[in-house]
Amino acid sequence: MAARMTSWLRLFAASLVFFAVVDAPRVLEMALPAAFFALGWIRPRRTEDLGPRPVEPPIRGRWTALNSPATKVPSHGIRAYGQAFAIDVLRPRPPDAPARIRWGVGMRRPDRFPSFGAPVLAVADGTVVRASGRQRDHRSRESWPALVYMLIVEGAARELGGAPFVLGNHLVVDHGDGVYAAYAHLRRGSLLVGEGDRVTAGQHIADVGNTGNSTEPHLHVQLMDRPSPTAAAGVPFRWPAIEIIPGEVDRSYQRRPVDPTVEPGLPANGQVFTAR
Repeated sequence: MAARMTSWLRLFAASLVFFAVVDAPRVLEMALPAAFFALGWIRPRRTEDLGPRPVEPPIRGRWTALNSPATKVPSHGIRAYGQAFAIDVLRPRPPDAPARIRWGVGMRRPDRFPSFGAPVLAVADGTVVRASGRQRDHRSRESWPALVYMLIVEGAARELGGAPFVLGNHLVVDHGDGVYAAYAHLRRGSLLVGEGDRVTAGQHIADVGNTGNSTEPHLHVQLMDRPSPTAAAGVPFRWPAIEIIPGEVDRSYQRRPVDPTVEPGLPANGQVFTAR
């Protein structure tokens, strides 16, 4: 998941459209867009100094990491939507799999991917505070033309719609002590819990899908300090119950060599791990 347009920019764009249509006084025409633009310099608070919160992994079996905070922070290149320490996980690709981004159509059905439909588990006990599950699972974006279409056409539309359209189908769970988990890109119709429901660590709450700002089926999960991703700052985490397999990597998702350093409980980009 990537977020390039935050709420301040949507307000800025909306204000420009408004004053282009309405003959407003010149002072408002200039002052309000400037105020919205100034909000762009406000960033979520930094949380690197917070100790990582130990939680259960949200999946079971063999997986690989992408856009991991073990490789860089912010992991997705931006702190918007509380994703400074977010991580993407998906099933490792077979060694003979085609290149991840190539020329051609590159828009396969989501059920052609091994991650699609895998159970998503609650990382800790808590209460569901947000649940959205009606967006459709779209085809993959595995070619350069499809990727450009996603970034320019789909990406702009989703960003204007805000966090719900970037996250796709998603759940936000209050795990207590001011920590919330967001589970994104979930399969349509797979949500097993709704707002107000209590969940326990390891409980099956939904399935991996391909909704929102997603190139192929995968799970995006993050911890944050508020229930609204739009206003949240990311919170660091660890998965003590995983085993990172030294030397086993999935290079199909890596443009650069995989870092051999193993950070306990936190797989780096391309590292393969087993969640118990």
